Amino acid sequence: MGRARTVVRRRGRSDAGMTTAEYAVGTLAACALAAGLYKVVTSEAITGALTSMLERALHAT
Repeated sequence: MGRARTVVRRRGRSDAGMTTAEYAVGTLAACALAAGLYKVVTSEAITGALTSMLERALHAT
């Protein structure tokens, strides 16, 4: 009977939240995504396109 109670208690627990390892993996993934987006946004093609679009918008009459 004691073992059955232990099994029921374990199943009744909810693991709401992340463990430390999950936080570490999530943080690494967020940093990798941010680094990738930074590379894309600061690339020559994107910078040129944004600059030309901004110049056209400012000079539009």
